[in-house]
Amino acid sequence: MNQSLAFADYAVFIIYFIVVASYGYTIYHKRKKDEQDAKAYFLAEGNLTWWAIGASLIASNISAEQFIGMSGEGFFLGIAVAAYEWIAAIALIIVAVWFIPVYLKNKIYTMPQFLKTRYNESTALIMAVFWLFLYVFVNLTSILYLGAVAINGLAGGEYLHVIMIGLAVFALFISLGGMKVVAYTDVIQVAVLIIGGLVTSYIALTTVGKYFGVGEDAIAGFKVLMEKAPEHFKMIIPKPHDTVVTAQTSQLAIDKYLTFPGLLSYLAGIWIINLNYWGCNQYITQRALGADLQTARTGILFAGFLKLLMPLIVMLPGIAAFVLYENGHLPQLVGGKDGAYSAVLTFLPTGLKGLSVAALTAAIVASLAGKVNSISTIYTLDIHKKYIQKEAGEKQQVNIGRIAVFAAMLLAVLFTWNDLLGIGGVGGFTYIQKYTGFISPGVFAMFILGMFWKRTTGAAAIVGVILGFLLSVLFNEYAPALFGNETLLYSAYSTGKLYPDGSKIYEIPFHICMGLSFFFTTLTMVVISFAGPKVNPKAFELDYEMFKIKPQTTVLIVITILSIIALYVKFW
Repeated sequence: MNQSLAFADYAVFIIYFIVVASYGYTIYHKRKKDEQDAKAYFLAEGNLTWWAIGASLIASNISAEQFIGMSGEGFFLGIAVAAYEWIAAIALIIVAVWFIPVYLKNKIYTMPQFLKTRYNESTALIMAVFWLFLYVFVNLTSILYLGAVAINGLAGGEYLHVIMIGLAVFALFISLGGMKVVAYTDVIQVAVLIIGGLVTSYIALTTVGKYFGVGEDAIAGFKVLMEKAPEHFKMIIPKPHDTVVTAQTSQLAIDKYLTFPGLLSYLAGIWIINLNYWGCNQYITQRALGADLQTARTGILFAGFLKLLMPLIVMLPGIAAFVLYENGHLPQLVGGKDGAYSAVLTFLPTGLKGLSVAALTAAIVASLAGKVNSISTIYTLDIHKKYIQKEAGEKQQVNIGRIAVFAAMLLAVLFTWNDLLGIGGVGGFTYIQKYTGFISPGVFAMFILGMFWKRTTGAAAIVGVILGFLLSVLFNEYAPALFGNETLLYSAYSTGKLYPDGSKIYEIPFHICMGLSFFFTTLTMVVISFAGPKVNPKAFELDYEMFKIKPQTTVLIVITILSIIALYVKFW
C-alpha cells in the first residue's frame, strides 16, 4: 500500500495533460476567427453539439469539493447524499423543458442581462457585482485550494504551492481560448473523470472484498458494504425523537439530521439548491445559451442522465472508506470524513493511481476554466461594455475578457496561497454551501417569479434578493435563540457545542432554513407586486409552443425518471 506517486503515475498524468492541451490547441487554432466575434468567444454561439454541452455541464459541476466533500458525506451519511445528484437530474429536466426556452426566446446571454431585461438595470448591476465577488472569492478560491490540497496529499505533501500554480496555469491555458475550447476539452475531462472515478470505486469495492474474505470481487464487496453498514444505504435520514441528546437519540443521529433532514429536505431545500444552481447560474447555463433549443435541451438532458452515475464515482468510495475504517482496515485515514477519498486512493496500484489523480485534476481544471470563463463573460458584457468602455468592439471585448480571466485567476491564487479566507478551517464543500446557500432562496424566487408571473415588479425583485439573504441569516444563525427551539415552523436541534456561557447551541437543519427563507421571500414579493400593474411592462411574452417537446426528448426524460424511481424504491 503505497501512499505516494511512482514514475508510472506521473507518466499517466503527463499523457493526460498532453492530450488535453493538444486537443485544446487544435480547437483554438481551428476557431481562431472567434477572436473577432465576442459572442462566439464567450458563448461558442452555434458551435456546440449536444454531447459537448452535456459533458461540459458535468465537467464544470464535478470538482474537488465533490470528490473530496461528497465522498466525505458518503463516509458520514451514506447514500442519502446521492439525493443531491439524483434530484439534480430531475432539476435538469425542469431546466431543459421550462427554463431554457425562456432564455433562448428572449436572447438572454448572461444572468445579469436576464435581470435587466425582466426587471431593471439597478437589479442587474447589483447582482452582476455580487456574482463576480461570489465566483472569485467563494467558488474559484475554494476549488483551487481544496484541489491543490487533495493532489498535494497524494504527491507527498510538499508541493502545495507548485500544484496550486500548476492547476491555475492549466486552467488559464484552456479558458483563454474561449467557451468552445472550454467545452470541447471538457469532453476529454469528463471522460477521464468518469473512467478514473469508476476505477477508484472498483478498487475500493474489491479492497473491501479482500479484507472481509469474500474475494477481490466488486459485487461481493458491495454486498459487504450493505451488510456491514445498512444504515448507510437508506435515502431518508430518520428524524431524531428529541431536541436533547438522550439514550435514544445520539448526537451522531442529530448531526446527520442537521446535515440532511430526511423527507423535509425534499419539500423545499434540495429543490432550491438544484434549481437555482442549474437554472439561474451563469457558470452552468452559459453552456446552453449559445445553442438552438433542441441542441440545448438534449445536452442538458444528457447531463441529467450522467448525474445518475455520479454517486457511484464520488459517494461510494466514502462508504467503502467508512466500512474499512470502522473495522480497522484504514489506518491511513487522516482529517476525518474529508480524508476518506484520499485514503481510498492509497489502495490503487501504480499507474491507476496516476489515472485517478488525472481524474481529480480533470474535475478541478474543468471547473476552474468554466468558472473564470463565466467571470469573464459577466464582467465584459454586463459591466465593462455597459459602464466603462461602451464603444468597445468585438476584438476589444475578447481581449478584455482574457484580461478578466487572468485577473480572476491571479486573485484566486493570491487568496488561497496562505488560505486567507479560512477555507481549510471549514472545508471547501461546507465553505461553498454556506455562502451560496444564503443567497439561493432570494435569487431563485426572483428568477422563478420573473419567468412565469407577469405581475412581478422590479421593486419586488430587489426586496426579494435582500430579504432572502436576511431571512437565511436569521433562520440559520439566530432563530432558535430568538424564537425558541420548537415552533410551528421548525424544530432546532442541539449541535453538541456550547456558547461561552456554557449554554447549548441549537441549529435548524440547513435545508429547512432555505425552504422557510424561500417561502417568506416569495410571499413578500407577491404582496409587493400586487401594488403594481396586473401585467408588468417588462414581463416576458411566453409562447407556450416553445415548451412542447419532441418524442426523442420525451424518451430521454422518461428513462431518467424511471431510473431515479427504481433507485429510490431500492434504497428508500
